[in-house]
Amino acid sequence: MQYLHEFFNTVNGIVWGVPMIVLILGTGFYLQLRLGFMPILKIGAGFRMILRSRTPDGEAKGDITPFAALMTCLSATVGTGNIAGVATAIAVGGPGALFWMWMTALVGMATKYGEVVLAVRYREIDARGELAGGPMYAIKNGLSKNWRWLAAAFSIFGGLAGFGIGNMVQANGISSAMRAAFGLPTWVTGVILVVLTGLVVLGGIKRIGKVAEFLVPAMCVGYIGCCCVVLFVFAERIPDAFALIFAQAFSPTAATGGFVGSTVLMAIQKGVSRGIFSNEAGLGTAGIAQAAGSSAQPVYSGLIGMMGTFIDTIIVCTMTGLMLVVSGVWSSGANGAELTTAGFEAAMPGFGKYLLALSLAVFAFTTILGWAYYGEKCWEYLLGTVTAKPFRVLWTVAVFPGAVLSLDFAWLVADTLNALMAIPNLIVLLLLSPQIVSLTRAYFADENDEDGQLMPIPEKD
Repeated sequence: MQYLHEFFNTVNGIVWGVPMIVLILGTGFYLQLRLGFMPILKIGAGFRMILRSRTPDGEAKGDITPFAALMTCLSATVGTGNIAGVATAIAVGGPGALFWMWMTALVGMATKYGEVVLAVRYREIDARGELAGGPMYAIKNGLSKNWRWLAAAFSIFGGLAGFGIGNMVQANGISSAMRAAFGLPTWVTGVILVVLTGLVVLGGIKRIGKVAEFLVPAMCVGYIGCCCVVLFVFAERIPDAFALIFAQAFSPTAATGGFVGSTVLMAIQKGVSRGIFSNEAGLGTAGIAQAAGSSAQPVYSGLIGMMGTFIDTIIVCTMTGLMLVVSGVWSSGANGAELTTAGFEAAMPGFGKYLLALSLAVFAFTTILGWAYYGEKCWEYLLGTVTAKPFRVLWTVAVFPGAVLSLDFAWLVADTLNALMAIPNLIVLLLLSPQIVSLTRAYFADENDEDGQLMPIPEKD
């Protein structure tokens, strides 16, 4: 077992090393250039489309509204990375790491946009009459048969990684938070999670979408509200906090308090890696959910989908990072969720830790729901729709051992598989980038309104 742990630890260091980070960022920057930085220029339009997407288009194919599809994506991405991940980046790389998270998100918007455009462009109707899409279908229907093995590889990596990073690891985080804050035994948390997960996941994407539509906006607003309380308490420090973030993004962070100091390279590495981990731009997962949305236009779905990266990182992660800096706890020597708890407690002594524990639990639970759909579609691609119900049952049952067992090894394996998912996705993004660009140009060629809502481009037969 020790040998396997060391092996995966070595592999994980390679697949999540500098080459992978450069590949993910390079692909995003390349797409931004090819698109003329359209994803950044259309942020305002993207928000307006989100508001409109709550109403389904009666003439468009889809199992849920584009808004529900976006909330499903956010349910999977807005999670422990926004709370513990940001804290880890700042604890190791200093406040400057937050700046590099912003840069990663702005580049990642183009990656997420391309993933969704291809997913909707090349989606299929499965044997149950539901829409199915994602990198595996973009590879299958957009590239030659010689690339089919790459689609299978993505599905295998995603189907296996989900049980770790999207299920058991999240359940473990919830049970740990509940035990630390409220003294709740892990087995009790496990039983509750099994019941709640089963009630949602067994109903498929329509039930997941409905729950995500309600729960994700509520949890984001609630968490941001808590962060705003911290910012209000330390309001006079906000200008200095921004100055510190920008200054230390380009200069070494000196040791102070419990903080041991860091280099600019460390700030970049931690900011970029945690940004990617949080918003999942480059992994291809967003397209799987957005393909189920009722949209006749791939670009329309892409514009909505790319906003998931903006909301996850530019808004939610920024609130966490800024709260840690203004409260002064970032240099305490603490790390992860413990550091974020300290930030809440600095402004809300006595009950800040309870609010953080509840936020962490809800964030992690929604991740379990979002990844349930991703995993189901991966296995459906490999083995057919017959796997749907058995998968949902297995996914629900797997939550319990995740809540009660130590998962260091499972986390390591899942994290490795998660990185391997990015490789097939980035390949298809680069190979089909001309398709992404041509669909985008056609969409904006003859704008009928300020948001670029045009007549739909016919989908692939």
